[in-house]
Amino acid sequence: MATTLEQNVLEAQPREAGTKNHARRVRREGKIPAVVYGAGKDSLPIAVDPRHVMRILNSETGHNTIFDLALSGGERSKAMIVDWQYEPIKGKLLHIDLKRIALDKVLRVNVPIFLVGESAGVKQEGGIMEQMLREVEVECLPGDIPTHFDADVSHLTFGKVLRVSELPHSEKIKILTDPNQPVAHVTSVKEEVVATPEAVAAEAAAPAEPEVIKKGKQETEEEGAEAPAGKAEKAEKPEKAEKKEKK
Repeated sequence: MATTLEQNVLEAQPREAGTKNHARRVRREGKIPAVVYGAGKDSLPIAVDPRHVMRILNSETGHNTIFDLALSGGERSKAMIVDWQYEPIKGKLLHIDLKRIALDKVLRVNVPIFLVGESAGVKQEGGIMEQMLREVEVECLPGDIPTHFDADVSHLTFGKVLRVSELPHSEKIKILTDPNQPVAHVTSVKEEVVATPEAVAAEAAAPAEPEVIKKGKQETEEEGAEAPAGKAEKAEKPEKAEKKEKK
């Protein structure tokens, strides 16, 4: 499914670069620092509205969305988001990288894979579906970028694997990911035994196994130590028999 070029506009203002204090000032004003590059032009530090950026990232086409980047001063170009950073604790958007796009030149992007259909291995054989690959790298013109690939898994049973080579796509799209790489398969359900608190308490109260084994060895050694004394008693019996004969 190819994406259509978005008709939205991301407005931007040039900014100073190189200092953290300036980046903080940009954020205090409700903007975030960004950089735009590509199309044979120098990179340019800019400031953009994070709400508009999040609207693009959360759209159906996500970071593959192509939009109009409008710089104050008149410059306007097609662009897309190629990188972004979040604040680790609060999750706020901190910075983005934009790339100018030439509509007549191919580019490389990562496209997500969606599994569709109900697998026979899950429905009839009681297995679970495992997706090993969630996106592939493709090369195409900007106007032909797919929003996602639909991978039909209804035919999958135990022992069968869906591979990259089976993903449906038009001739306008070249998939760069290894065609033999697995996308999804059906695997068996692994039951995990979770110990109950009662079982853990009972195990803790029971004597440890090494102590029982050690005790058994000690008893064996003590029995072995008494054995020579028993033989000595047997050796005394002939002497008693001689005394009886003398009487």
